[in-house]
Amino acid sequence: MGMTITRRVWEGSGCRSGFPGEFEVPAGYLNTASIGIPPSHAADAVAGAVDRWRRGADQPADFEAAVSASRQGFADLIGVPAERIAVGASVSQLLSVVAAGLADGAKVLVAGGEFTSVTFPFTTQAPRGVTVTETGLDELCAAVPGHDLVAVSVVQSATGATVDLAALRAAVEAAGATVVLDVTQAAGRLPLALEWADWVVGAGYKWLLSPRGAAWLAVHPRVVDGGVPVAAGWYAGEEPWQTLYGLPPRLAEGPRRFDLSPVWLAHVGAAAALPYLASLDLAAVRDHCVELADTLLTGLGLPEQGSAIVALDADTDAIAAAGVVASARAGRARFSFHLYNTMDDVERALAALAAR
Repeated sequence: MGMTITRRVWEGSGCRSGFPGEFEVPAGYLNTASIGIPPSHAADAVAGAVDRWRRGADQPADFEAAVSASRQGFADLIGVPAERIAVGASVSQLLSVVAAGLADGAKVLVAGGEFTSVTFPFTTQAPRGVTVTETGLDELCAAVPGHDLVAVSVVQSATGATVDLAALRAAVEAAGATVVLDVTQAAGRLPLALEWADWVVGAGYKWLLSPRGAAWLAVHPRVVDGGVPVAAGWYAGEEPWQTLYGLPPRLAEGPRRFDLSPVWLAHVGAAAALPYLASLDLAAVRDHCVELADTLLTGLGLPEQGSAIVALDADTDAIAAAGVVASARAGRARFSFHLYNTMDDVERALAALAAR
């Protein structure tokens, strides 16, 4: 993997926008689309929580502040009020809420090659007559009429292609359809204003630089009654600490009825990482990441794509042997650039690709 370096991102490390932050990033690490590297203060927060755990120093209620902070952080990053946010553990678990609420015979539209955490929750509803249809990302908006719900990642995991959000909004509103947006590959590096969307879901362990086990679902007030709290437990109660035992069910009235009992350590990390990301100029983060990715492409004689994710025909094992960490997705090598990456990482990737 090569040496690990501490990057104070504001100190001449190739980041033109002067983002504050400190990261212990392995040189040549271009795999944020799989696992993000936390800022040091977030990793320290988790380490502190682990230390308290080993000493029996915490009570369950002590984690409420972290859960509230992560809920607020996700809301800030996607541009919605915090009271709309439900917490969960994964994208597929949260989307099961949406899928279970579909009417029998509902028609769902998805992008071809979409990440299966977005599509599988809906395909499991086939016994009720729910159908899921794939279409090309470029044809998605034109195909909306005749469908009840559109589910799509804002940025496609395999390719880095980005959906046209303005066109999609116009298409679903004209057709009277609802929309699910997965921001797992977008939130934390793109400025987002998604107050208009019905459902917005995201996992924390990639661009949001949090431990795996924290995910969030934004629920527009007009669709709250359209979801089914299939994983309801005590934490989905209107007063969680008063709904630990016995019937009848006392679920929260709003989106919190979809809450899953939180993965504590994951939310401790997210409570540090998400507010940090939300404090940044995300347009500048986007431009920085795109500049690095496009420099990689032009260095290979390929056209710019305007995305932080680049998929190339290359052998990831050979790339790894040359000291660059990428991932293998859909038969290609996927490189992904976040705010802690620098031109040095681009140069390492170009050298690794030239040595194949």
